[in-house]
Amino acid sequence: MTRDQLNNYFKFGSNRHANRVLNGISDYLMSIREGYQTIYYLSKIGKSYVDCEKIRKKGGHVYHTVMRNEMWLFFDTPKKWKNEIKVSDGTVSVVVDSMFTDNWDRRHFLEVDNMQTMKENRNKIKRYKELFRNGSLEEKLGHFPTIVWMTTTEHRREQLKEECEGLPAVMVFTITDIK
Repeated sequence: MTRDQLNNYFKFGSNRHANRVLNGISDYLMSIREGYQTIYYLSKIGKSYVDCEKIRKKGGHVYHTVMRNEMWLFFDTPKKWKNEIKVSDGTVSVVVDSMFTDNWDRRHFLEVDNMQTMKENRNKIKRYKELFRNGSLEEKLGHFPTIVWMTTTEHRREQLKEECEGLPAVMVFTITDIK
């Protein structure tokens, strides 16, 4: 998570105080710089302190994870949140970036469009439409989940909205919408 995300979640107060707190637990954290922000993750000591076995490394997916965390905060930190879930009705399957349930017990599928090509997005949307047409997912869950897209530009937002026409519920956000 970035410092701002940690500050938003833990309510440290000012950035100066947040920096002081994060510096105070620096033995438990590692950080990397990405643009103008610092991204924190648990060090080996931090992972053992909280019994975490997941190993995090810097890669091309870092900003994807930051964007996903931003949506988690935007939807008021849903308790039922799972990342990289395979959803299938037996014939069509989609790997969803995140699946979560909001405060009104409605399911959402989050798709983060950071570095993907529009061709990949179109293929994924096609599979969502097939899942909707087949109806078995809706029958199993009681409703067809809202597809929530998080993208980076207005142009991409318009393209995603056009491609998603025909799906029952779609929300498309840009990173500037939710900050």
